[in-house]
Amino acid sequence: MLPPLPRHPSLYQINARVWLNRLQGAPPGEGDLAAIPDAELDRLAELGFDLIYLLGVWQTGRRGRQVAVDFPGLAQEYREALPDFSTTDVCGSPFAVAGYTVHRNLGGDAALVSLRDRLHRRGLRLILDFVPNHTGLDHPWVGEHPGFYIGGTRKDRARDPENWWSTHVDGEELILAHGRDPYYAGWTDTLQLDYGNPELQSAMLDQLLHAAELCDGLRCDMAMLILPQVFQRTWGIEADNFWPRAIGEARARRDFLFIAEVYWDLEWTMLRQGFDYAYDKRLYDRLRQGSAEAVRHYLQAGVDFQSGLVRFLENHDEPRAATVFPGAQHGAAAALAYLSPGLRFFHNQQEEGYRRRVPVQLCRGPQEPTNPTVATLYEELFNLLRDPLFRQGEWELLPAASPDPDVIAFRWSAPGGPQHQGRERLVVVNYSAHPSRFRGGIGGQEPLDLDLGPWDVRILENREL
Repeated sequence: MLPPLPRHPSLYQINARVWLNRLQGAPPGEGDLAAIPDAELDRLAELGFDLIYLLGVWQTGRRGRQVAVDFPGLAQEYREALPDFSTTDVCGSPFAVAGYTVHRNLGGDAALVSLRDRLHRRGLRLILDFVPNHTGLDHPWVGEHPGFYIGGTRKDRARDPENWWSTHVDGEELILAHGRDPYYAGWTDTLQLDYGNPELQSAMLDQLLHAAELCDGLRCDMAMLILPQVFQRTWGIEADNFWPRAIGEARARRDFLFIAEVYWDLEWTMLRQGFDYAYDKRLYDRLRQGSAEAVRHYLQAGVDFQSGLVRFLENHDEPRAATVFPGAQHGAAAALAYLSPGLRFFHNQQEEGYRRRVPVQLCRGPQEPTNPTVATLYEELFNLLRDPLFRQGEWELLPAASPDPDVIAFRWSAPGGPQHQGRERLVVVNYSAHPSRFRGGIGGQEPLDLDLGPWDVRILENREL
């Protein structure tokens, strides 16, 4: 039986197709999930992660891949990631799902179940993607249930060709909308599902429950797009609320985790829908801006809210952290993101200082030299995150006691709070490129007076003060 998750767990995201190519040397897009070496799984467990998020296991199709090969501009991205790129490296987007069965080229459902069980024996839970807003062009529903999609006319396609797709079913032309959000053109390898159709909602619930049988949690892609108010704004169609019913039915079967990819300040909305965690793009953006004042102001939000946020410095959509946070700023940003409450989200090879972002359409990634400075930073961070205080404790942002507003300080205390006079740790970060000073303390000790260098991080325990 798996141990309970800590209050503040750690997650590691891996692109399954790239991972298999690197570990097994299989042709791009092929491999056997059941044959991941034990040593690799042992390594992930020893690093202290609780959750392994495996991207790109579901069945995709020929049409989706062809869009990824032909789409203007993507070839340049592919070459930036892979100087020796060829079209055989393109498998298509894993978010253009053709069905919630594990891709036949990766060993099918049985291979994934074998991998999941091996992760469980190491105390690791498996997270997979669920894409609620759309399917790929190759999904069988196009022919079997075209009414599950938002349909259009030739006039729609002529007026707005980026957002509409034409195919033929039983000799008749069928025009369907590409999946999109309200602010951008459609994703041309996808088709938009119609959440105003109750039959579609029931069918998607069945898909979600099937996916949930294969894993321990779902990371729900662009989860806010099917909120009734967002769907109405995008498509002018009224829809029932999907998430409370879906989350409730999945959890009625067993303990299960839901993570929402979400933007537009809708994090709290998604948590109220029943999600355990919601992406925290707002902290990430403030860290990129390098503004200590903006970071501190944001960290003043309620701890209950913050404990439901996914803290990250990179993921498959964002640039590599080693390119965004240069030099010592990387360590300061990591301390603020990963030593704050919530789910700590790490991306494959982030801890090695990789600099090339791999587009999700590729199934092969670059080999880069490990950056020893970044590797040391993450080795020390992972050691800290094994401490039960950071995994189970209580967090409190301290008042701006320093004369310099660029210093951010917070403390972690044993469950029960600082009033119990238990073990505590103080985290002090100078989030600026100039020297600074901190005055303050924890645990009733004498006030500290610390001189801090640029981007300096100090982590002290009450018994050390």
